[in-house]
Amino acid sequence: MLDELSHQPPRNSRLPNQRWQIFPQKPELAAQLAAATGLSSVLAQVLIDRGIETPAQAEAYLNPDSLLLPSPLDEFPDLAMSVELLQEAITSQHKIAICGDYDADGMTSTALLIRALRWLGASVDYAIPSRMQEGYGINRRIVEEFHSDGVQLILTVDNGISAYDPVDRARQLGLKIIITDHHDIPEKLPPANAILNPKLIREDSPYRGVAGVGVAYILAITLAQKLDKTHGLIHPLRELMTLGTIADLAPLTGVNRRWVKLGLRQLPNSKLAGVQALIQVAGVSARGKGGENSHPPIKDSKTLKPEDIGFRLGPRINAVGRIGDPQIVIELLTTDDMGLALERAMQCEQINERRQQLCAQIEQEAIAYVENSDVDIQQERVLVVVQPNWHHGVIGIVASRLVERYGVPVFIGTFESEEHIRGSARSIPEFNIFEALQFCDDLLGKYGGHRAAGGFSMAAGNIEALRERLSKFAHKCLDPAHLKPLVQIDTLVNLHQINLDLYQQIDALQPCGIDNREPVFWTPNVRVVEQKPIGKGHIKVTLVQEADALTCQPPARIKAVAWRWGDYFPLPTRVDVAFQLKENNWNGNTTVELELAGVRLPESSGEESGRGGKILKSPNSSYSNSLTLTLLYPKAPAIQIVPEWVKVSNFNQLLSQLQGKVLIYGAGKPEIAADLTNCEIEYDRPRHICDAFILWTLPPSGSHLQWLLAIGKPRQIYLCDQVPLMPTATELKSHLQKYLKNSPDKPINLLQLSQQWWVAPCTVVAGLRELGYPCPDFPQTFSLAMELKRLHRWYVYPAQKLAQIKWA
Repeated sequence: MLDELSHQPPRNSRLPNQRWQIFPQKPELAAQLAAATGLSSVLAQVLIDRGIETPAQAEAYLNPDSLLLPSPLDEFPDLAMSVELLQEAITSQHKIAICGDYDADGMTSTALLIRALRWLGASVDYAIPSRMQEGYGINRRIVEEFHSDGVQLILTVDNGISAYDPVDRARQLGLKIIITDHHDIPEKLPPANAILNPKLIREDSPYRGVAGVGVAYILAITLAQKLDKTHGLIHPLRELMTLGTIADLAPLTGVNRRWVKLGLRQLPNSKLAGVQALIQVAGVSARGKGGENSHPPIKDSKTLKPEDIGFRLGPRINAVGRIGDPQIVIELLTTDDMGLALERAMQCEQINERRQQLCAQIEQEAIAYVENSDVDIQQERVLVVVQPNWHHGVIGIVASRLVERYGVPVFIGTFESEEHIRGSARSIPEFNIFEALQFCDDLLGKYGGHRAAGGFSMAAGNIEALRERLSKFAHKCLDPAHLKPLVQIDTLVNLHQINLDLYQQIDALQPCGIDNREPVFWTPNVRVVEQKPIGKGHIKVTLVQEADALTCQPPARIKAVAWRWGDYFPLPTRVDVAFQLKENNWNGNTTVELELAGVRLPESSGEESGRGGKILKSPNSSYSNSLTLTLLYPKAPAIQIVPEWVKVSNFNQLLSQLQGKVLIYGAGKPEIAADLTNCEIEYDRPRHICDAFILWTLPPSGSHLQWLLAIGKPRQIYLCDQVPLMPTATELKSHLQKYLKNSPDKPINLLQLSQQWWVAPCTVVAGLRELGYPCPDFPQTFSLAMELKRLHRWYVYPAQKLAQIKWA
């Protein structure tokens, strides 16, 4: 351990190359939400960041079991047919066969339906294609083997939606087939007897985001209800659904959030031998929750967290599918023999250890390749790494780690032979992997995936052509500002605020995961007083935030861990930190520690960052203060009259009815001849108190609207729902550069510029910041691309939502 005074660490020239996005703070709304719900203001701000702004929304989010769900039979068009086919097969004792997949979702789906169908009296078998020899999904060999074995009904899980030829072959052989899948819908659906896929149901359905195991769960429970045999079945199936949903990184929203929350409560006391054995071997222990001072109250005494599955149980299941025999997991999750379960769990443990070794080895080799090559990631905007002798079952994991390290889309592959390459891809938010693969269609063999991840195969001779094509695609959708790992931050929390009570409040947001991320906080200008490497490439640190005489905050000291940050050791002695809160149980004591998500030098620091160079000398750095501007942004006056908001259905009819003074405002607004109306019309800026406003488009921001309302004092506002033509990010930055060139020393009136280009003041500031102007007196903004997306959402606000805004 390093002593903070006498043994200062040598200065490290590297820090994580990150971009921070801090959500806009809404202290007044947070205070209102906190007062209405009894939540802390910190938790209220976190909920606001997730679009939850009313007490009713907060109640539904924190207690998802209170929501009433529609019947799956009303949501999935083919569910009734699927149940009928299975009921007929069970009654007739026709043989049913399940075709699964070798990832965690596919294996848990297979195990779930095996358990359910056996419970319901079916004769059932299964098959999973070979990852190495056959690849993903049902194929003709499996179909024909099922037929030879006397199977009469095939049930796919987590696959099949794109398998037109194998499904067609099954129908030719007289087999009935039900497809359960959750992957994207192809142009031509396979000719199955029934298809269950959440991508085929309405977009706002709570079942829309279920994984393959979620579809299997819906089918199994609906069938059991039809046969009146649900007693004793729902709990074990829900546990398997929870394992598969989290391990597959399905969104923890909608029905997933409700079911997973229930499943996490059940898992510590699971009656499934395989789950007990897996928890025992992995060393996972349930956490006690709640306490006298916790809010909201938590009724369950012990539970698991998504991270226990995502980082402990799930990898042990997934590892088998990647480099082992999936039958091990199927037997683990379907046996009731504790001895066999422990044997299979130990096999999972051993295979996972091998998987960890392979990942570490390949990751280091990939990093060495990147660091020692002449590839310019900032120029290429995509990373393509292909090497021989890598196990293709784990290169997807390595791709994710390279994305985390370098902040660019990663395509990683290995030679299956001298002529053939097989690869995986992982992405960043602004880059669509599947569209990128489609852009390279003529260079690839098989490929598939979605926005965030994908897989592909190709001829070895096409490597360089693929690299050039992917770079070309990346230049279409990525700006240089995107090429850093993104850290999304909810709100500032000072270290003295962190305690078990705050942790327990934040813990009420569980289950957290995809599309419902764990809260991330930040604290500025803390001292790193102790730090040391631990484990395999991690850092353990002690942070101190000094006392503040103005706020009477005492000094605070807390421990933190930075996973896989060994390359950044030692950290500078003064940093801003972004982090999540984690519970640490040791020797019977429970404390809260930080898990670092990001670190950067404080704005006042001149220490080196990144690969070298002073921060103040970096023209595009978010910390640069060498480029200064004067921003004019006067505060809008309070609104004295609360208007009535009305959506316009017939503009001409409205004009014929209005009298008095009327303001018509907006981009592309029509000019009205005086003899066509009985009202006195003004345009764009009210010169008198008005009886009504007609907003052809909304003003560019809430501040603009507040100015108009304060001056015109209308009692009615008619909204025409038009959207102005806004500049792209590139066009806006070009406008700003020309403006600054023509008026280099002129103060920037943000309201005037916003009106000129129909963008919000924060959009202008985001553009200035990407041009290297820090605008330190203006609040935090998102990236320019994100601000433009937020602006578009503002322009389509409905009248009902605008009426709820408190303008005073």
